[in-house]
Amino acid sequence: MKINRVDLIVNPKAGNERLHEQMEQIITRFEHHFPTVNVFHTNKTGDAGQYINEYGKDADFIIGAGGDGTIYELINEISPLENRPAFGIIPGGTCNDFSRALGLSQDPLIAAEQLCIQKFRGIDVGKCNHQYFLNFWGIGLITEVSTNINPKMKENFGRLSYYLSTLQSLSQEYTFNLKLESDQCAFEGEAAMVLIGNGPFTGGIRAFFPGSDIEDGKLEVLIIESNRFQTFFDMLRAKVMNDVPNSEDILYFQTDTISIETAPVQTIDCDGEREYSTPSTITVLPRHIQMAVGEYPY
Repeated sequence: MKINRVDLIVNPKAGNERLHEQMEQIITRFEHHFPTVNVFHTNKTGDAGQYINEYGKDADFIIGAGGDGTIYELINEISPLENRPAFGIIPGGTCNDFSRALGLSQDPLIAAEQLCIQKFRGIDVGKCNHQYFLNFWGIGLITEVSTNINPKMKENFGRLSYYLSTLQSLSQEYTFNLKLESDQCAFEGEAAMVLIGNGPFTGGIRAFFPGSDIEDGKLEVLIIESNRFQTFFDMLRAKVMNDVPNSEDILYFQTDTISIETAPVQTIDCDGEREYSTPSTITVLPRHIQMAVGEYPY
């Protein structure tokens, strides 16, 4: 793959201070390795997508510098294109989950150096109705956790804030009626959470799908029927043992297409963004985008 033009899209409001401190060095690195480097700074949600629509389609390599929200916005503009530019990530947020899956350093400057090596892999992308995702799709407890995070707690505790919020949410009894269908599994009954993963990291650790493969054309599906503390203890034990969670309240399988209906309607958390609600049909687009990787596989 020949890279002539690089478009670097920077979210200056992203939470990683190192990203801003090192941005001049990052740009200098790119200008040393690539013939043309365009830099665009976003001001608000939607700016990154608008840039791709107006200018980014002609780029050879688009690099998003920011948090998971910035990456979500970019992937949703790039994925529908017929001729998709390669895509890279410079982590600048709190968790930066998919950058970890790609084996990229969490130091923005080192990540930029990894991107300059131009090592690309065809990476799976998830699709749900009108949105695309790299990392996960979820309903139920996963949405409650992200909704309940106090912004001040997130600022002070970073990734730990997600797990503090989980403990808070476990104290609230909540389930919904779920009807789920795929070629591999069918389920109908009460559930506390459904999590569909493409990447292995959630909240900065391999919490749910430690063995997932972002190039296998499969999505990992986890149904949790109860939000009892014991259920999540079983999941923690599975993480430590690098095994699939095993509990009477946990159902796990892999698939490439799945349909979901719920009662009542559930808000969807898709890579941290909550824009849509159920019902949903979720599919995987195998090796849909060429992405720059670092120490991969990790």
